[in-house]
Amino acid sequence: MDTMQVRRLEVGRTWTRGGPGAGALPSGAMTAQRHLAAIMACDVVGYSRLTERDERGTLERLKIYRKDLLEPLVSGHHGRIVKLTGDGMLCEFASVVNAVTSAMAIQQALAEHEAETPEEERIRFRIGVNLGDVVCEEDGDLYGDGVNIAARLESIADPGTVIVSGTAYDHLQGKLDFGFTPLGELRLKNIERPVRAYRVETDASASVAVPPPLPEKPSIAVLPFTNMSGDPDQEYFADGLVEDIITGLSRVNSFFVIARNSSFTYKGRAVDLRQVGRELGVRYVLEGSIRRAGSRVRISGQLVDAISGHHVWADRFEGDVSDIFDLQDKVTESVVGAVEPSIRLEQIKQARMKPTDYMSAYDLYLRALPRFYSMTREGFADVRRLTNEALSIDPGFNLAKGLGAYIRSVSVSQCWHEPDDGRVAVRMAREVLAEARDDPTSLRFAAQVLAYSAKDYEMALGTIERSLLLNPNSAQGHTSSGWVNAHSSCPLVAIEHFHRAMRLSPVDPEKGIALSGIGMSYLMLERYEEALAWGARALQEMPNYGTSHRVVIMALVKLNRLDEAQAAARRLMEAFPTYTLALQRQINPWRDKVFAERYVEALGISGVPE
Repeated sequence: MDTMQVRRLEVGRTWTRGGPGAGALPSGAMTAQRHLAAIMACDVVGYSRLTERDERGTLERLKIYRKDLLEPLVSGHHGRIVKLTGDGMLCEFASVVNAVTSAMAIQQALAEHEAETPEEERIRFRIGVNLGDVVCEEDGDLYGDGVNIAARLESIADPGTVIVSGTAYDHLQGKLDFGFTPLGELRLKNIERPVRAYRVETDASASVAVPPPLPEKPSIAVLPFTNMSGDPDQEYFADGLVEDIITGLSRVNSFFVIARNSSFTYKGRAVDLRQVGRELGVRYVLEGSIRRAGSRVRISGQLVDAISGHHVWADRFEGDVSDIFDLQDKVTESVVGAVEPSIRLEQIKQARMKPTDYMSAYDLYLRALPRFYSMTREGFADVRRLTNEALSIDPGFNLAKGLGAYIRSVSVSQCWHEPDDGRVAVRMAREVLAEARDDPTSLRFAAQVLAYSAKDYEMALGTIERSLLLNPNSAQGHTSSGWVNAHSSCPLVAIEHFHRAMRLSPVDPEKGIALSGIGMSYLMLERYEEALAWGARALQEMPNYGTSHRVVIMALVKLNRLDEAQAAARRLMEAFPTYTLALQRQINPWRDKVFAERYVEALGISGVPE
C-alpha cells in the first residue's frame, strides 16, 4: 500500500465508542486532554511517482527539506511537529495565525528551492489547516475531528496551495496580508457535516469572495466616518451624521443602500474597501471623516468603486454646526451626483459585451448609448437603427423614443441628418412629453429637442425644470438644462447649470458638451476670451462635437484673430464638409435673433461657405 495512503488511514481515521469509523476515541482517550488547536496537515504530491522515478534522490531531498525548511519554519512560528510519515507531517499550533503563516512560508520556500528542478521531478506539498477541538494522548499524538478535517482539506488541496477551514478563516480575517478564495461548503470523507473551506492566496488583492449578488440598481454602503475631533465624546456626532447620510441616500428610489446596522459592523476596523464591497454586495463604498472644533465642523468624504478600487469622487464640506443639516444634504447630493454617471458608464460597458442579436428593447437602448458617445456619423446611424428596433419591440418605450428624438435633433447640428429629421424629432419629443411625465431622462431628451428643433422655449424650460425636479442630482439633466437655457437666451443661468453638471460629474463622456455650452454662453455675453478658453477645452474633450469648433471660430473672429479663425474654420469643414451658413440659418436655435445673426456673420468671416 502507498505510504501516503497508510498515513491517511492513520491520521484521517474516525473513532467511536462502538468501534472504528463512527466517532469513538482510541483506548485510554477518555482520560486524555482535550484542547482547541490549529492543526496543519501536509504531504508530498505524487510521492509514489517520485520515489518510483528516483527513490534515493527523492528521499534525500525530502530529508534535507524537513531539516532545513519544514522543522525551522514550524518551530519558528511556535508550532510542534506531532508526527512525521514517509511523505508528510502533522503539526499543532496554539495560534491559527501562526499555523497559516508557517504553511504559506513552507510553500514559498519549497517553491523557491525547487524552481530549477524539472517539472516532473519537483517536490510539492499540499497543506490543510483547521482550527478545532483535539484530543491529546499521553505520547503527544492527536486525534479527533480537529485533526480529521485538516487531513481531509489537505487531501483536496491543489499542489503548492494551502486550504483552511471556515473556523480557521473566521479567526484570520484582518490579521494577515493573505487573500482567501472561498471554495464553498465541502463534503469531506468521513466528516458528517459540510465544511466551509478557503484557499489561501499570496496576494490579498487576489482574494475572490463569494459576495451577495449586486443589485440591479446602483448600490452603496456608507461606512462610519472617522472622528477627527480628538474628543471621544464626539463619536455620537460622527455616527449620527453618517446615519442621516444613509437615510438621505435611501430616499433615492433608484439606489440600493446598505442599512446602518450592516455598515457599522466595520466601525473601528482597518478595512479594504474592495473587500467591503464584496462582503456587502455593493458597487460603491463611501468613507470619510468629521472634525468638529467649537461651532465649526468639517466633513470630508470619498466615494470608491469597490470593484476596481478607483476613486469616483472626493470632497470636503465646512460650515457652522448650526448648518449641519445643510452639510449633510451636500454630502448626500454630491454622492448621488457622482454615482449616477458612473452607473451610466457601466451600463455602456455591459452593453458592449452583450450579443448583437439580443432582442430586449432595453438592451437595444443600452447598446445605442456607446454609439451616441462616439460622436461619429456611423455611431449616430447605429443609434437611429437601434432605437428604431427597440421601438418596434415596444412602441411605448419612452426612453428609446426620447433618445431617438434627441439623436435626430443633434444629427442636424452635426450635419449627419436625414431630410425629415427635425420634424420627426419634434413629433417624438412631444409624444414623450405626453407619456413620460415621471421619467427624468426621457424628459431631458424631449426638452432639448423642443428648444433646439421646435423653438418652443417655454415648453422646453418647463420640461427641463420637471426633469431636474424628479432627479435634481443628474449631471446629464443639468447639461441639458444648460443648453435649454442657452437657446432660450438665459446664458448666466445656463453657465450655472453647466458648472453644476461638471461639479456632479467631473469625469463624464458628455463633458465636452457642457464645456462648449459654457463657451457658447460666454459668446452670448460678449466675453470672448473666456468663450475661447472654454471652447478650446471642449475641443480637447470631444473633438468630434461640431458646436465646439464653432464656439472657437466665433471667439477668434470677435478677438480679431482672423488667421487663427480661418484655420479653425478649415478644421471645421474637414470634419463636417456639408456644413454651410445656409444650414446654420435654417437651424437657428437661438431665441435671441441678434445673437443668431452675429453668430452666422462670424462664421462667414472665418470662411465657412454659404
